[in-house]
Amino acid sequence: MNALGKIRRVLCTALAALALAGLAAPALAGQNCEARRPTLDSIHRDLALAASVARQLDDMVQRDGARVAFIARAGQDLSRYGLRYSHLGIAYRDDAALDGRGAWRVVHKLNECGSSRSTLHRQGLAEFFGDGLYLHEAGVVALKPAIATRIIGQLKDDSLLASLHEPRYNMRAYPWSGPYQQSNQWAIETLAMLVEPSVASRATARDWLHQQDYRPTTLQIDPLQRLGARVATAHIAFDDHPFGRRMGGQIDTITVDSVFAWMERAGLGGAPLRLRTLPPPVSPPKVAPARTVMQTT
Repeated sequence: MNALGKIRRVLCTALAALALAGLAAPALAGQNCEARRPTLDSIHRDLALAASVARQLDDMVQRDGARVAFIARAGQDLSRYGLRYSHLGIAYRDDAALDGRGAWRVVHKLNECGSSRSTLHRQGLAEFFGDGLYLHEAGVVALKPAIATRIIGQLKDDSLLASLHEPRYNMRAYPWSGPYQQSNQWAIETLAMLVEPSVASRATARDWLHQQDYRPTTLQIDPLQRLGARVATAHIAFDDHPFGRRMGGQIDTITVDSVFAWMERAGLGGAPLRLRTLPPPVSPPKVAPARTVMQTT
C-alpha cells in the first residue's frame, strides 16, 4: 500500500472511531449546533426554567444582595468527562430594563456554528436557556456582594467586555498560552480584568488566574480521538497545548465545573447552586368584602 493509501486508511479509521465514540462535537464551551427542531414542550420547559431562575435570582438579591453571578447551562450529557455543565455566562440584574421593572441579562461568548470564529452576546434568560438543553437546570455561583457592586456597571459596557475577546475559537483552548479562546475562558479572563485593575491583556489575565489558583480540568483524549475531532470539526484544535502533555493524551481546558470550584475556593463567590424550575408563586385567594347590613329602626 502506498503512503497516500495509508493516510486515507488512518483518516477513515479515525473518523469511524470518532462517530462511534460520539466525540464529533462535545459542547464543553459554547452553543449546541446540532440541527434539531424544538418542540412545543421543550420551548415551554425552557421558558418555565428561565422564569423560575429569574425569580430565584431576585430572591437572592433580596436575601444576600447578589446582583452578579456566573450562570451555566447543560447543553448536552458530559458525564463521560465527569462534568455537568457545558457553557458559562456572566449574569447581572439590570434594574433599568423593562421600563424600570428590571430584568436579568447574560453576557457570554458563542462559537459561530460550523466555524472557528466566535462573537459576544448580551441576552435575557429566555434566550440563554433556549439553545437546546440536556438538563433543565441552571448552575449558579453568586459573586460576593462587594465584588458585584464594583463590576456591575462595567458589565453594561460593550467595548470594555470586548477588550479581551479573541474571535479565534477553540473548544479545547489551552488555558495558559496560545492564540485561541473558548467561551468559559473569555468569562474568567474578563472577570480577572474587571476585578483586578492591573489586568490589561490576556497575558496578564492568565497570570492573575494563576496567582488566584485557578486549576483547569484535564481531559483524557487519545491520539485517535484528537485526530478525528480535528478533522471533523472546525472549532477544535490541539496545537496550542504543550507537546508532552498532548502526546500523553492530557488536554487541559477551562470547564464550568472547574470555574465554579475555583470561585468558591478563591473567595470570589459562594457555593455553587443548582436552580431548577419551581412552581410559580400562588397568589392568595381574593376575599370578598364583608357586607354591611343596614340597621333599620
